[in-house]
Amino acid sequence: MVRGLPSAASVARFCQKLNRLKPLEESTMETSLRRCLSTLDLTLLGVGGMVGSGLYVLTGTVAKDMAGPAVLLSFGVAAVASLLAALCYAEFGARVPRTGSAYLFTYVSVGELWAFLIGWNVLLEYLIGGAAVARAWSGYLDSIFSHGIRNFTETHVGVWHVPLLGHSPDFLAAGIILLASAFVSCGARVSSWLNHTFSVLSLVVILFIIILGFILAQPHNWSAEEGGFAPFGFSGVMAGTASCFYAFVGFDVIAASSEEARNPRQSVPLAIAISLSLAAAAYILVSTVLTLMVPWHSLDPDSALADAFYRRGYSWAGFIVAAGSICAMNTVLLSSLFSLPRIVYAMATDGLFFQVFARVHPRTQVPVVGILVFGFLTALLALLLDLEALVQFLSIGTLLAYTFVAASIIVLRFQKASPPNSPSPASPGPLTKEHSSFSDHIQLVGAVQAAVSEPGEVRLALRPYLGFLEGCSPGAAVTWALSILVASAITLGCVLVFGGSALQLSRWAYILLLLLSSVVFLLSLLILWAHQQQHQQDTFQIPMVPLTPALSILLNICLMLKLSYLTWVRFSIWLLMGLVVYFGYGIRHSKQNQREPPGLATTHYVVFPGGSLEEMVQAVQPPSQAPAQEPGSTE
Repeated sequence: MVRGLPSAASVARFCQKLNRLKPLEESTMETSLRRCLSTLDLTLLGVGGMVGSGLYVLTGTVAKDMAGPAVLLSFGVAAVASLLAALCYAEFGARVPRTGSAYLFTYVSVGELWAFLIGWNVLLEYLIGGAAVARAWSGYLDSIFSHGIRNFTETHVGVWHVPLLGHSPDFLAAGIILLASAFVSCGARVSSWLNHTFSVLSLVVILFIIILGFILAQPHNWSAEEGGFAPFGFSGVMAGTASCFYAFVGFDVIAASSEEARNPRQSVPLAIAISLSLAAAAYILVSTVLTLMVPWHSLDPDSALADAFYRRGYSWAGFIVAAGSICAMNTVLLSSLFSLPRIVYAMATDGLFFQVFARVHPRTQVPVVGILVFGFLTALLALLLDLEALVQFLSIGTLLAYTFVAASIIVLRFQKASPPNSPSPASPGPLTKEHSSFSDHIQLVGAVQAAVSEPGEVRLALRPYLGFLEGCSPGAAVTWALSILVASAITLGCVLVFGGSALQLSRWAYILLLLLSSVVFLLSLLILWAHQQQHQQDTFQIPMVPLTPALSILLNICLMLKLSYLTWVRFSIWLLMGLVVYFGYGIRHSKQNQREPPGLATTHYVVFPGGSLEEMVQAVQPPSQAPAQEPGSTE
């Protein structure tokens, strides 16, 4: 043997180690995200996603064109609606700590097709939202330079007169999106650090706006001479609420990042609660001082806050506000570009979207391809489309996603667990299938018999009075009751929103439909309540189920019905495009369909009655696909 060269035995041992490590490396490259985010990281991600998107983009537009000074009521109602949805997200994020957010929650409870459509709509929401914020960011920066950037572009490039397109291409907005995409592609820690910096600066500026704004407040601006507090009436407040709802969608980034949280069971619900409370307080207080500083009808929708200080003679304060708005909108851009590729990643890992988006960079452990591709698409929208056209299209996809998540909570709470003789990893049989898709990670393959009624069955105490429901199989009555609840909520929403205007109902017909739909809604709630639920002590659960998610469904439907018909037309076109993608690609490449031949195996997605979710995930995963954990992290 030549001295200094490794022996054959040492080479063989090295090769064995390499072969053992190779599957883990491949798994990390394909499916593993790094668990590195703390509760503070998630909270600031949520604050960054919410504070800025509505404060600097929506406040001026809603106050001037929809609600007047009552914009603060619009933000308040939107906050309540968002709280109901946030509770649903908090429970799902704690119990199913996987990336994908509303898409994943719908997948495990309702099914693949609905999950794809929800994911497809959330993608549009993030694309449009990122482009709208970038346009507003560009407008605020332009106001610092006395609109010199816009004048230069219109002089040397030209002015467009095409519907939906901006007056001129916004190269500045497109550039900031591409720059933000580059930072997000560097990894979750880099994105989190940047978000921390911009969020703290933004919160300091918001505190400055509130204090100085109350000093400069003039109650006369809410007087009848200026149009009054609610010049557009209750209808205007609700229309403003439908638009302001978009301001609170940032908490979705927390649920979308739960797979990268160190302790999702505790940090996800806590981060959602704190961030939503901070955002609601900021929106209500800032909209109050804005409409008290200057008359609502004279606001500049593009840069309302900075312009208000300029008009009151505080140009230095206007400069600080403009700088703070840029910091705040940077956090929104980072949040959007952080969440969007992760939802695409979840869909691609399940085979419902193109597989190139399922790849994770081995060093940064982020879906780089999704970040770059969708970052470019967002930049293209910001370059071409007008801010007003973008704002009008916001909210509908998010409201639909929130409705499905609320319904999914009801489905999972009342769904019966798998029988104890189901095949399990410990006793593989002919029905055992390989668990490698994203959705397979969250299956339950065993259950423990309970001494009381099983989920989906009528409560023992109520069986003597509801014997007619015992003839239904467990869960069947719940399914019918939930379907009737959603249908009655749609009917009730149509009566409330259109009963006195578009439908032109007479008074007796209006009252009759209102009573009938309300009674059916309440009866379906009572039927759901009469059935046994799943209960857990180790994770967060929404109080007062099914009442809380049912109210969320009703409120979301009412807000969707307040959106303009053009928004529904554009939404329908996007939905048809999604169906083409699903039936043209997704249904043929779905991991669930590929690994589940008819008659051989069936996958049941149910609630987790006990035990650690991470233990269940690792139990059903091949060793090469167990999710990597950071040292010291807990589940």
